[in-house]
Amino acid sequence: MRQIIEVLRLKYEAGLSHERIARACGLSKGVVGKYVSLATAQGITWPLPEGTDEARLEAQLFPAKTPRERFAEPDYFQVHQELKTKGVTLQLLWAEYVERHGDKARRYSQFCHHYRLWRGRQRRSMRQVHRAGEKIFIDYCGPTVPVVDRSTGDYRHAPTSPRTKRRPKPLCCWLNAGSWPGCGTERSSHWPS
Repeated sequence: MRQIIEVLRLKYEAGLSHERIARACGLSKGVVGKYVSLATAQGITWPLPEGTDEARLEAQLFPAKTPRERFAEPDYFQVHQELKTKGVTLQLLWAEYVERHGDKARRYSQFCHHYRLWRGRQRRSMRQVHRAGEKIFIDYCGPTVPVVDRSTGDYRHAPTSPRTKRRPKPLCCWLNAGSWPGCGTERSSHWPS
């Protein structure tokens, strides 16, 4: 604990110099000078009023500072979730953030920087054990190709399977309950058993 009362007693009652007070209390001269000047600025005189203890004196000389919020912090988890939506960019999310917070909003570069810092602190925790050939995962997100059903003339977008150095191949023409089992069967027929 700080020795403010002892410093003030040695200064005003014993009349010692800052150097001698520092040696007696095991503090630096700068700290002694700081305590004395803060007490003078607060109008604290010796002898101290009845019932003044070290904690009360410390609270009077060093009032707790509340940190001033200069910028409104976005909900980075919400930003992260919205970025998973197709077509959503950090710039779009930043524009919405600026609309909501106005003058308290960060600039775009700082918004991106703080989001990336937040993302770097997140822990990845999706651990799954997969045995070879036991499961198949078909990813239906990503680019699509236009497909026209010749019999009905229906025009739809079909999900694709990415292939290296070739055009993507449609996985299934339609994603509905009837075509779903066939899509998985067709994909697995390309693999050796």
